[in-house]
Amino acid sequence: MDFDKYCIDRPKHVRLADWKTDDKGKLTKEKAEALMAELQGKLLDLQERLYAENQRSLLVILQARDAGGKDGTIKHVMSGLNPLGVSVVPFKVPNELEAAHDFLWRVHAVAPRKGQVTIFNRSHYEDILVPTVHGLADKEVIDKRYRHVRHFEELLADSGTRILKFYLHISKEEQRQRLQERLDDPEKHWKFNPGDLKERALWDEYTTVYERILSETSSSFAPWYVIPADRKWYRNYLIASVLVQTLESMDLKYPRIAEGIEHITIE
Repeated sequence: MDFDKYCIDRPKHVRLADWKTDDKGKLTKEKAEALMAELQGKLLDLQERLYAENQRSLLVILQARDAGGKDGTIKHVMSGLNPLGVSVVPFKVPNELEAAHDFLWRVHAVAPRKGQVTIFNRSHYEDILVPTVHGLADKEVIDKRYRHVRHFEELLADSGTRILKFYLHISKEEQRQRLQERLDDPEKHWKFNPGDLKERALWDEYTTVYERILSETSSSFAPWYVIPADRKWYRNYLIASVLVQTLESMDLKYPRIAEGIEHITIE
């Protein structure tokens, strides 16, 4: 399948309305779920090669609106990976220590080391998104943050980190249904945050900022993918496919064995 239509690999003017939230390609749910087992097997093998090579790393960034499916993506796409080589970092409101530093300080500290896969559940983009929508920082500060983010991601890429950024694109109606499900199911009450409704009321404002983020921070070394996410099964299939495609393109190698090791016999 051609994933280029979902990829923004250079600065360009982005309109989220140009991407369907309920796209399913030419797949059925049954076919996609059958393919997922093969993809997860490939992911595990590629992760092992990345870990063994210990020269490069992978950073996966997940951004979405509330109920957009970040947790579900991690659960269903990444669950088959070896925990020894994976870390998941959730980003919340900066604590007192984090707020006393520049906004990228806490991010750089948890970037993946060589051989590792790190998944950001939200990310440094929250420090552009929320302050812009809520007017918590002036335009000059926000504009500088766009520049700092581009340079930061370039630094990571130059240091051997492959970066993939996924915007999980859901419709307003799909978000309404998912939030309502959290209210209707007692076992999901813990997921519901009344503050999500206040953010939902700012849907258009968030759309505008996300469009600027996608437009200005897409690059060949840190591309954004706009993932149609109304259908969870297609979201999972797409992200798993892009991960496999990217890791395969890195041509990961196992380290050379020590000379003469093939002649050793364990007594």
